[in-house]
Amino acid sequence: MKLGVFAVLFSQKPFHEALDYIAASGLEAIEIGCGAYPGSAHCNPAELLADEGKLQAFKRAIDDHQLEISALSCHGNPLHPNETIAREHHETFRQTVLLAEKLGVKTVNTFSGCPGESEHSQNPVWVTCPWPEDFLAVLDWQWKEKVIPYWKEQDQFLKAHNVRVAIEAHPGFVVYNTETLLRLRSECGDSIGINFDPSHLFWQGMDPIVGIKELAKAGALYHFHAKDTYIDPQNTAVNGVLDTKSYRDELHRSWIFRSVGYGHGAETWNQIISTLQMVGYDGAISIEHEDSLMSVEEGFQKAVAFLKNVLIKERIQEIWWA
Repeated sequence: MKLGVFAVLFSQKPFHEALDYIAASGLEAIEIGCGAYPGSAHCNPAELLADEGKLQAFKRAIDDHQLEISALSCHGNPLHPNETIAREHHETFRQTVLLAEKLGVKTVNTFSGCPGESEHSQNPVWVTCPWPEDFLAVLDWQWKEKVIPYWKEQDQFLKAHNVRVAIEAHPGFVVYNTETLLRLRSECGDSIGINFDPSHLFWQGMDPIVGIKELAKAGALYHFHAKDTYIDPQNTAVNGVLDTKSYRDELHRSWIFRSVGYGHGAETWNQIISTLQMVGYDGAISIEHEDSLMSVEEGFQKAVAFLKNVLIKERIQEIWWA
């Protein structure tokens, strides 16, 4: 396993400066944002696909810093009921897959998407309970009419270009847990796997260690995001985990995203990394920062120090048992 970072953290830095900083921090892998929700400050797929010189210069800059691209990311909603948004996010996904093929990158990270409740919707509708029965009817319509047809087609597109997609299980989208990811894979094709992000699972009450084992058993563990969640026991006891308050209202929220180690301690993260090793995951541990209590650089450096320590322990143990 290699320690990496989702480079959209450093969107305010010029690309070469960001690469300098990432390499100087001792990282080995970089995940690059290519558009949709994360943006594309460092990588414009359409531009790179149209200009071989720019493409080679882009690749050379990364190689010169002795970094490996763990994934290209274009987290969007290609199933959005607003056709303009859906079309833009689909085109971004398509171009990102074509760029991954050109660069020899095997994984593209994104979201599953979420449709509306009918052909007349203007906004996505995320179904979270089975009653009243209207909700189940909506969920059935979403999967049969939108989700399965779209992702079946993308599975064929991915296979044609020797790329796989790592869907990030995220509340608000049709794939938000282990079960829904495995359903999408079963219904639509085995080029579909997961970008495993424990932070979205912690607050839903899931055990990431169990999830890693189940997804690895299915051959669906494609990429890993290192991000944590702190669950406030008092606010959760009052209001539960479904929380629509601003992420900036940290004092009153039931949970907030934190840098690795600030939601769950070393024992939990040691177990997560050990489990990744046991199931044979050899990809990147890609740091993602959405901690509203820390600056980007503070959160990043703390995560780097924390995870380096965890990975060193794993490597020592691996050598010992060998």
